[in-house]
Amino acid sequence: MQSLLRLLQDGQFHSGEELGAAVGVSRAAIWKRLQALEAEYDLQIHKVRGRGYRLKTPLSLLSREALNDCSPYPITLQQQVDSTNAEALRHLASGAVPPFLVVAEQQTAGRGRRGRSWTSPFGENLYYSLVLRVSGGMRQLEGLSLVVGLALLQALRDGGITDAGLKWPNDLLVGGRKIAGILLELSGDPADVCHVVIGIGVNINMRNAPQGEAISQPWTSMRRVLGQQVDRNRFVTALSGQLERYLQLHQAQGFASLRELWEASHLWQGRMVELAAGAQAIHGRVLGVDETGALRLEVDGQEKVFSGGELSLRLHDDS
Repeated sequence: MQSLLRLLQDGQFHSGEELGAAVGVSRAAIWKRLQALEAEYDLQIHKVRGRGYRLKTPLSLLSREALNDCSPYPITLQQQVDSTNAEALRHLASGAVPPFLVVAEQQTAGRGRRGRSWTSPFGENLYYSLVLRVSGGMRQLEGLSLVVGLALLQALRDGGITDAGLKWPNDLLVGGRKIAGILLELSGDPADVCHVVIGIGVNINMRNAPQGEAISQPWTSMRRVLGQQVDRNRFVTALSGQLERYLQLHQAQGFASLRELWEASHLWQGRMVELAAGAQAIHGRVLGVDETGALRLEVDGQEKVFSGGELSLRLHDDS
């Protein structure tokens, strides 16, 4: 069925005879296969007498060959997984040797920070998990998610999203709307040798939220910003290259060497914010981040530093 999808991804009409000949089945069998595709991946396929079949919305499907040719990391491409982070951890448990990368066309249980779900329609966005081996203790993890944010930011800018910026600790925004997020998960002993899964989700070609799904915060996508479909293979290649570059800098020099660069792209630098820490809400002005990537706030005239995976930041006047 994947070969059928590749034929249809251009959004143009294709006759049943053409499709049947291409995949080696009868013309009569094509409609049943297309119905199965609709059901499995929540796609809409239009059937018009005399013209044939086409996808309601064109897709830019990922290509194993194109990605493997250009990737600095070994890649596993899946059609559908619960989440790429979970799949990456399963690969690790089964003996896969880092670094390696898992990408998927669709997630059925995509995850964001703080237990939030991540909307993951088929063939539209990027669901990407890179697994690295980390030795030398917690110091190697300091500021890692912020460094990943810098790599992702550069890939977005290279793709034409010039107004993208960072929001501490793991989000990327355009015009106040979320376009991408990062979720790091650890496996092993962080005091010794461990593995880190760098999960990245990017809204690439999504134009509307999937039917029946409500996204809890304002969002946008590369397609919405640019007004045209984005080549997802090209974006994955660009992102992997930027990650390789920034991760090498981080390993060699630490986050401190990239701190000023990160602050220069932080959209809320100098702004009044509300930091949610459990049931507690802390109000202050963003001073920046320290050499470990922790948030520096001016609270009641004093500088305070905050870090941790359960913190959430929003603008003070954001209702």
